[in-house]
Amino acid sequence: MVHRRDLNGETFVFGNQGALWGNAMTWWDHGTGSVWSQPLGEAILGPRKGDRLELFPSSMTTWGAWKNDHPETLTLDAPGGFDRISLRSVAIVVDLGSETAVYPIPVLERELVINDTVAGIDIAVVMDANVPSRWAVFSRDINGTFVDLVYRDGALLDPASGTVFDVVRGIGTGGTLDGEILAHLPAFTSFPRDVPKFWPNARFWDESE
Repeated sequence: MVHRRDLNGETFVFGNQGALWGNAMTWWDHGTGSVWSQPLGEAILGPRKGDRLELFPSSMTTWGAWKNDHPETLTLDAPGGFDRISLRSVAIVVDLGSETAVYPIPVLERELVINDTVAGIDIAVVMDANVPSRWAVFSRDINGTFVDLVYRDGALLDPASGTVFDVVRGIGTGGTLDGEILAHLPAFTSFPRDVPKFWPNARFWDESE
């Protein structure tokens, strides 16, 4: 997850608080000592309690897949261990404030594109069939034109406009929406068992929908 660390004109410096809340990481900000929940991006203790950071779009993927799409990327190479987490064990969470929707990775692997509406916003949750570690969440509203996407020949297709969109970057080619870009929406991964702890009213995607 990636959060914006400035709020109301103030830029925060965070550290790892060390304790878990809801079985997830907590931070502390150096200015007030408030404790923040990492999944929520919200202060849960201290003077900043109730303040919430803006969530940015991000993705959990493999280094190889990311490097293929963004060859100019530099990364921190530091010693230390890490946990190897299978993408199939997590779900994609779309939290748009008044509604939270959850899309298990195994379901997305089968469907490849899920057109949905969350908090009144038309979205598409998509995966690259050739590289399952590539996924994204897009808005389906392009300047007032709404697309309904299907997966075809390794790309996203809006049959109504005849436009093909790149499955990762969301850039359209051909058709009446040539050159238009699907806006990325904030989304992140979570273990399904942890979702009710932070988003008790979250809706899990039903393949029959």
